[in-house]
Amino acid sequence: MRLRALLDTDALGLRLLGGEDELDRTVRGVMTTDLRDPSRYLSGGELVLTGLAWRRDAADSEPFVRLLVQAGVAALAAGEAELGDIPEDLVVACARHRLPLFAVHESVAFATITEHVVRQVSGERAGDLAAVVDRHRRMMTSGPAGGGPDVVLDLLGSDLDLRAWVLSPTGRLIAGSKVSGPALPADVCAGLAAAHLAATRTGRRGPHRVLLDGTAYALFPIRSSGRSSQGARDVRETVLSDWLLAVEADAGDWPEERLDLLQGVTQLIAVERDRRDAARTVRRRLAQEVLELVQTGAAPAEVAARLRVAAPVLLPGLGAAPHWQVVVARVEWDGGEVEGGPVAQSLLEEILVDPLATGPEPSDRIAVAHTGDEAIALVPLPAVSTEHDGSESDIHADVLLESVRDPLSAGLDGDGRVTLGVSAAVHSAEGLRGALEEARHARRVAAARPGRVCAAGHQELASHVLLLPFVPDDVRRAFTARLLDPLRDYDRRHRAELIPTLEAFLESDGSWTRCATRLHLHVNTLRYRVGRIEQLTGRDLSRLEDKLDFFLALRMS
Repeated sequence: MRLRALLDTDALGLRLLGGEDELDRTVRGVMTTDLRDPSRYLSGGELVLTGLAWRRDAADSEPFVRLLVQAGVAALAAGEAELGDIPEDLVVACARHRLPLFAVHESVAFATITEHVVRQVSGERAGDLAAVVDRHRRMMTSGPAGGGPDVVLDLLGSDLDLRAWVLSPTGRLIAGSKVSGPALPADVCAGLAAAHLAATRTGRRGPHRVLLDGTAYALFPIRSSGRSSQGARDVRETVLSDWLLAVEADAGDWPEERLDLLQGVTQLIAVERDRRDAARTVRRRLAQEVLELVQTGAAPAEVAARLRVAAPVLLPGLGAAPHWQVVVARVEWDGGEVEGGPVAQSLLEEILVDPLATGPEPSDRIAVAHTGDEAIALVPLPAVSTEHDGSESDIHADVLLESVRDPLSAGLDGDGRVTLGVSAAVHSAEGLRGALEEARHARRVAAARPGRVCAAGHQELASHVLLLPFVPDDVRRAFTARLLDPLRDYDRRHRAELIPTLEAFLESDGSWTRCATRLHLHVNTLRYRVGRIEQLTGRDLSRLEDKLDFFLALRMS
């Protein structure tokens, strides 16, 4: 049943104090408590009734409400019999956490409310749909032979005539029903993922209604049961890693039993997600071991030995030692309260999947470690012949950026950034340390650019211009002042235009004739000005080193 239905029943004596936007939440049970921490007895979806005996002073309301929200309760109903009016601190805490709050009139017993909710919830369990849910559960819990999410989606299609797909937060198609017809186009997947992430950041509960290209979709979050049981403190901890279930339907007029069914399906798919996450543990450990060896300067032979262990795990059946690329990602949130490393790790495991890879789980080929706000992926590339340089199979930063920019920007919602750096492919253990530094430097280049989602590759590190943003401001000022201030002072006193002359001379590659023509000067006049520049600065513009110093000073000024 919905919370809204409780207000429509006058006999319950409920008065809404906050949470008008959340009245479509589903109530799956009821619990009466005056414990300061009742979370161990909550499973989610309950209407919690309390007489407020747990409250000693105003400071008690915030932690009590936070525990309820972490447990996933539907709403809180507080009795007026003990204190009269509901305390303002409780109203404020519920509003802060978007938890609907009801006041229960002193003439109404909690038993009356409990009996009504239990009767309604149990009466709305449709037998046919319960049987479908049970079939899904048997499929998902029967192990690998059950077929995973695809089987559940097939049952949704055959039993309920619902076309549905499981998508990653970046819009990668993870699973789809065989009866759903053609696969969703990539742009539709990306649009649905972006809409899901944007809705999740608002704090609203699913399903989220989206209209895309004239078609209505209902988007249901698929949250890892492992993380849900611990209670994420901040939506930003999981928003960029949770999957979603996209159903081609308008769920606004669905009966509650059908919504319950789809919520149950998301829980079953979450079990499969947890199963895959558990399988990644070995790969993550391999990545951590290899990267620790690389960063501590271990001998190449020792690193190569660890790579020989990793190769069969990451590229089963290929036999030959692969080439490797390193991808570094950093997720940063304003304020710094949320650690970005785990989010970046899950994100890389999703976006680095090769869409052409075969096998039950393509992400088996990727090993990602994390530390702090940074995640580092060790990506194996199949061994290539001497006639092929491997460039077609390499990861390219611009391709990565194009595939994830729009969805992730919606999830970052103006207070977060994702930056990616990609190294060149290396062919041996000796090259991994350089590849790691190259990827980190590329990520710093990306971070110097505007935008919420930025990436840079090793190809972009060949230009000195990309190094300039990393020169500290005090060094920049001292360098440019030492070279250019004498010329600026002279220009100011004598109107000599030495700075424009220097710029034109360098842009003409030191050609006297081209520079004089560009400035409309006689060559002798140009030689006089260049001589004055050399006299004031003590530099020689016939030397490459001095030309380069002047060039950089002009660029940084």
